[in-house]
Amino acid sequence: MSNSPSKLAEVEGIKLASRQLRGTIAAGLRDEATGALAESDTQLTKFHGIYQQDDRDLRHERQQQRLEPAYSFMIRVRVPGGVCSAAQWLAMDALAIEHANGTLRLTTRQAFQFHGVIKRRLQPTIAAINGSLMDTIAACGDVNRNVMASPNPEASGLHRDAWQAAADISDRLTPRTRAYHEIWLDGAKLPPAEPELVDEPLYGASYLPRKFKIGIAVPPWNDVDVFSQDLGFIAISDQGQLAGFNVVVGGGMGASHGEPETYPRLGDVIGFCSPAEAVDVAWHVVAIQRDFGDRSNRKHARFKYTIADRGLAWFTEELAARRGAPLAPARPFRFLGNGDRYGWTRGVDDRWHLTLHVPSGRLADTPERQLLSGLREIATLHGGEFRLTPNQNVIVAGVAEDGKATIEAIARRHGLMHDQLPSALRREALSCVALPTCALAMAEAERYLPELAGKLESRLDTLGLRDEPITLRITGCPNGCARPYLAEIGLVGKGPGRYNLFLGGGFAGERLNRMVAENVDESTILAMLEPLLAAYAEARREGEHFGDFLLRSGRLEAAPGGLGS
Repeated sequence: MSNSPSKLAEVEGIKLASRQLRGTIAAGLRDEATGALAESDTQLTKFHGIYQQDDRDLRHERQQQRLEPAYSFMIRVRVPGGVCSAAQWLAMDALAIEHANGTLRLTTRQAFQFHGVIKRRLQPTIAAINGSLMDTIAACGDVNRNVMASPNPEASGLHRDAWQAAADISDRLTPRTRAYHEIWLDGAKLPPAEPELVDEPLYGASYLPRKFKIGIAVPPWNDVDVFSQDLGFIAISDQGQLAGFNVVVGGGMGASHGEPETYPRLGDVIGFCSPAEAVDVAWHVVAIQRDFGDRSNRKHARFKYTIADRGLAWFTEELAARRGAPLAPARPFRFLGNGDRYGWTRGVDDRWHLTLHVPSGRLADTPERQLLSGLREIATLHGGEFRLTPNQNVIVAGVAEDGKATIEAIARRHGLMHDQLPSALRREALSCVALPTCALAMAEAERYLPELAGKLESRLDTLGLRDEPITLRITGCPNGCARPYLAEIGLVGKGPGRYNLFLGGGFAGERLNRMVAENVDESTILAMLEPLLAAYAEARREGEHFGDFLLRSGRLEAAPGGLGS
């Protein structure tokens, strides 16, 4: 390991003393005097897919009443490659109603999230998730998290191969601790004859220095934003067959305000591996980060900083030494975009696939749109798969020709079709959860996106840009869960009603944007965007995207507010 014990961060000590992620979680679940768990245990529950939260809208009121915060928990379900069955979808729907806040959220990592689960409902919820043949282990925490894969099955057979690679990598990199089953499924200690601690061949006693993310992209679509991943694989086709993967290392979105030593970073393509080598490559890359990642400063602990500090040459040599051979040279590829292809598409198996739009991934029933009920009705009739996309949407996959009309009618009745949206801007938009539940949020995101989009749409209408795809992403803090640093327009929360504005990202996710204004309010953001959008409407080239236009025309340098790094 690269850090001496005297320099270890506090969380490292918690992990080491946890008995493979047990801590005192089981005792804390039995404590009826509080809705919370011990602070040290909240670090460990992340490894089990659980974050402790409280309703920040109610904090002040409860303080005035001398009550503890309104604690609840977010549960994240791993869905490797975003693929689940209709039966699993219905199981998640039922749990959202029975145990959570009546909504189901689709994440930018192709996972399910439940919000508002109170402590006494944690164990039955996770047990029911397991009963549906899904799980939450390693959905959060200092481990490899949900492995993403391009979910769109229409382009070629490569998508099924990519999903299989994601599933294989996910299985190989899953922690082996028995704590998960002991706490959440069996409700009792293992028999005395069985050892409590088992071998963790990859993670060891202290797991990774920080979270680790893997994604597999299938050109020409970069819907997983492969350059934002700690480790990315780009599928390479040879006459319609999977030849292998280009390997990308060192991407990551997170940063901290006012700390220039933290920053988003694009991953680097370092070579090519065969399909049979992908799992082994993933294992060794994660092991290198385990051994050399910074365990003293968690803000410097992500894999991107290991790569930046030590250099690509060092890393490729270390990887070659561990594998016993270097990677082959990278092969050519091209990306066209990183959004979803909405509506019906026909797959290579002659089945049909319908991509539906879910605003910010939030499935809820409101007077305007009954999204949760609509997908429940579809799942009840549909015998195929559901695929969660990296853009917080869902694909109803594997529909027979004679089932299309019925499914589309249900989707339209519940407001799920993309052409029921007022603009292309909304179809490309992403946001994180932010307030009121995320403890890190500094500003609104999910709740603010519809309002901002509406104000931008009125300007786009005037300029004739309503149908022009422009990527807009909003996060409540600089951790970047909605990947705002890759957007053509990115807003990163700085304080209540105030954001850092970033412009000029690549439409295909191949270029970071630039900060053009810091700590600005909505009126300033709109005032800055209006002349840029007007210039784009007037002087863009055929097929030119907004971010590309800003760079080509020099408009970023001319924008008021000054550029950030």
